[in-house]
Amino acid sequence: MAVRVLMVQTPSVEGLSPERVYPIGIVTLATHLKRAGHEVELLDMNIEADPFSALKERLLGCRPEVVGLSLRNIDPLANRTSSLIPPFATAVRLVAALLPRAWIVAGGTGFSLFPRRIMGELKQIHYGIAGEAETSLPALLASLDNPSGIKGLCYRKGEKVLVNRPSVDYDLTRYVVPSREVLLPRLYQGINNYVPVMGIETKRGCPLKCSYCVYPRLQGKKLRCRQPDGVVDEIELLHKEYGVKDFHFNDPVVNLPSGHLEEICRELLRRKISIAWSGFFREDHLDERNIRLFEEAGCNCFSFSPDGLCDQSLQALGKNLSQDDILKAAGLAAGTDVVTMYHFMVNVPGENTRTIDSGLRLLDRLYELHSLKRNLGTVVLNNIRLMPGTPLAETAIKEGVIRPDTDLLYPVYYNPPPYEALRYRLEAYHLQKNVFMWQEVRQ
Repeated sequence: MAVRVLMVQTPSVEGLSPERVYPIGIVTLATHLKRAGHEVELLDMNIEADPFSALKERLLGCRPEVVGLSLRNIDPLANRTSSLIPPFATAVRLVAALLPRAWIVAGGTGFSLFPRRIMGELKQIHYGIAGEAETSLPALLASLDNPSGIKGLCYRKGEKVLVNRPSVDYDLTRYVVPSREVLLPRLYQGINNYVPVMGIETKRGCPLKCSYCVYPRLQGKKLRCRQPDGVVDEIELLHKEYGVKDFHFNDPVVNLPSGHLEEICRELLRRKISIAWSGFFREDHLDERNIRLFEEAGCNCFSFSPDGLCDQSLQALGKNLSQDDILKAAGLAAGTDVVTMYHFMVNVPGENTRTIDSGLRLLDRLYELHSLKRNLGTVVLNNIRLMPGTPLAETAIKEGVIRPDTDLLYPVYYNPPPYEALRYRLEAYHLQKNVFMWQEVRQ
């Protein structure tokens, strides 16, 4: 039986941030629901001048029987202490107040990290979907009165919230390209200064074991790749039909496994599709040959997230990388005409004066490598946001940085004394080097 559904992307950025992205998650789910015969409308609260008025107007206008609320981010990260839970909770309660008979279903990556915690606090939510929802959400809509056995289903039994094992095995060789007709890309044209609006998913899963990261939990540890020609079909359609020229690959690591991104790039070149793209790269999977291929195929930003500034920090974070790997990748990137960005974690477990000095020397070397072409975009320095179920969260408990009952739903960072101000010192050091480089001032 067809159901009338409103899919809502709740606020994913703080305030009126100019850097917003096309909500590929709810668009993908809307595509699957429409294929199942349901009537679907979409609302992205992030692009509305008055998001809650827009939500109210849409709810009363289309009177959905089911409202799907996506919580993509729980907070803005980047060392901030604000939370995106309050606007999500407000959206839930607004739906319940305006349409008390509507089913409220929650999902999204942020929700998937805290399904019991969120549904325990927000009693208005009838069901949730943790993890992948391409098959689970249509199955739920077909059995709203008595669902059972659905992967990732979050439901109530008395006062308890029960969560079925999430799906991390959706077959990406059968990937259904999101229908952008349900939410037109033109609504997002020109709204960002730096970040590409349009994301492309080429794979899911991450086999790496970084001690702070939740990607393996959310997507599984096994890499599941789309067919390269199918990825390029999607890019070509967006480029020709909607004029999209700049893309970001949403994968946890864009150049794993070896050969997959290379095939995509060769197909882009074969079809002579002139677009720009970016992604996060694994340093030890770059060489002179593939980095030139990536540049030729349109890569306009190499984003690296080695996270550790020295070998000891890299080991503490479970990166399975060395400083030599970082410098080798930096040397390769510095030889191109592509902007490069580096992301590092500060005050990691085991931080001391020796690791700090080693980190400063690494920053010096990165600027030296990029000085010839001045193609270093920036160095991002963050403290580590602690996430539940990660090895680093367990370390923080053992060290007394947090308690076992610390509520990680809200921003909590690993930043113990005596180096809690280290990030500011390193930011000043980096900013001086960056400014002097662009102003051609000798230090």
